[in-house]
Amino acid sequence: MKYARRLLLAAATITLAATAHAQEFVTVLTGGTSGVYYPMGVALSQIYGKAMPGAKTSAQVTKASAENLNLLQAGRGEIAFTLGDALNEAWKGNDEAGFKTPLKKLRTVAAIYPNHIQIVAAADSGIKTLADLKGKRIAVGAPKSGTELNARDIFRGAGISYKDFAKVEYLPFGESVELMKNRQLDATLISAGLGVAAVRDLATAVPIVIIPIPPEVVAKIGEAAYQVGTIPADTYKGQAAAVPTVIVQNFLVTHEGVSSDSVYAMTRSMFENLDQVTAAHAAAKAIDRTKAATGTSVPLHPGAEKYYREVGVIK
Repeated sequence: MKYARRLLLAAATITLAATAHAQEFVTVLTGGTSGVYYPMGVALSQIYGKAMPGAKTSAQVTKASAENLNLLQAGRGEIAFTLGDALNEAWKGNDEAGFKTPLKKLRTVAAIYPNHIQIVAAADSGIKTLADLKGKRIAVGAPKSGTELNARDIFRGAGISYKDFAKVEYLPFGESVELMKNRQLDATLISAGLGVAAVRDLATAVPIVIIPIPPEVVAKIGEAAYQVGTIPADTYKGQAAAVPTVIVQNFLVTHEGVSSDSVYAMTRSMFENLDQVTAAHAAAKAIDRTKAATGTSVPLHPGAEKYYREVGVIK
């Protein structure tokens, strides 16, 4: 009789383990369908579906960073993509950046791949340095977008404000490039991966220059999300030399209400299936497990921390 009870108990334990995620929803908050977040998010939702049997996984189209973080704070999603600067502003509660109060339920899962800040100017504009942008017409991204947050921080680090420009346009970079082609803008600031199609298109239409962002400007920003980077030579037509710039990490983030077991499973399964994420978008080639637990003041989720300790990333 005792042996039969033990068998029943063992069977129940196995069943509970197998169905641990059965009543769970895992919504991956991404961005627009034409960006990087969405295809990566779809890949992750598929990976999570296999790693968490019984869980209902999906990727949701959103307006990206700011919306994703507000949705997480409200418990309307389990994991999300965001730019690092938006994450820091959300943690502090910056109303200008779209966060009315500090979002203290947020927890970090992983630093993933970087965006490169690319300040592109018409070659005949006379712009060669950040200081030369004063008195010029510039586009800085859509209002309160991740790009526009980057622009504010970078110009602050360079001792420049929007008041120093002749004109500021709040436009996505596809639209700003069209204005540059028509000589209605002198420069545009883009936060994206290297070799972005809009800049390649512009470089074939008119001669361009990439404006350097020196390391001392990066240091003056004073945010961990911003790091020194480089735009390699020949990334764009006519760009003969490498150009120093700023890189901004993208992150995967969750909230404190998601269980440690679930976040552990999501973290582990992503790193064990990076080939699938890279197949969804080449930007995933830059994901480095050894650097995944760094780059933001927002605390790691305990489930992610457990994984990083297991693999020796955190000692």
